[in-house]
Amino acid sequence: MGIIAKIEKGLLVTKRVLVKFSGEALAGDEGYGIDTKILNFIAGEIKELVDNGIEVGIVVGGGNIIRGVSAAADGIITRTSGDYMGMLATVINGVAIQEALEHIGLEARLQTAIDMQEIGEAFIVRRARRHLEKGRVVVFAGGTGNPYFTTDTAATLRASEIGAELLIKATKVDGVYDKDPNKFKDAVKLDTLSYDQALSDDIKVMDDTAIAQAKENGLPIIVCNMFEKGNLMAIIKGDTSLCSIVK
Repeated sequence: MGIIAKIEKGLLVTKRVLVKFSGEALAGDEGYGIDTKILNFIAGEIKELVDNGIEVGIVVGGGNIIRGVSAAADGIITRTSGDYMGMLATVINGVAIQEALEHIGLEARLQTAIDMQEIGEAFIVRRARRHLEKGRVVVFAGGTGNPYFTTDTAATLRASEIGAELLIKATKVDGVYDKDPNKFKDAVKLDTLSYDQALSDDIKVMDDTAIAQAKENGLPIIVCNMFEKGNLMAIIKGDTSLCSIVK
């Protein structure tokens, strides 16, 4: 039975999952920086997964601090340098998430795509898998380590590398819509959509490189609202009422 069929039948679907959080989500109402209340909430949601035997990897963005594209918008900072600045922002967020996880009693490891040994381990896939097998949460920071690639692409890449059965993109909405639900009252939620639909110009689930990579590796993507308490565990158990599935 495939993993999507298991989801639809309400079965515990996966042993290893990667969760992607946006940097903006960490900012809270302020719109920038890190809200420790949100960090604590996220840590609690991840702990529920770990306590139920799920191995968890995390990728986090850096948009609450700086976005490479925005930093390079007026041409003073090059796009390459802007993207490296964004990667450093994801490391700051990664340190914060690691601290929040350890604060509530979880074992966590931070691995960075750019070598910075005083802060975190260098990303080594075999070491990451071993940490997961031992019940540690692994936070992957620094994006892919290369400019011109988003943290969405980093999420699909790391999920594929560690052998995750599922990629959960935790956002501020309860799934994928045919248009922006914050701007259009008649926006329709799409419960299930294909990779090709997700690649269409009208629907922005993740960037095209990330979607194409997920398609190539047969990696299902679930888009859900990270602020619904218990939502991540409910999805793992098969409740898809508050999410959309890309397969």
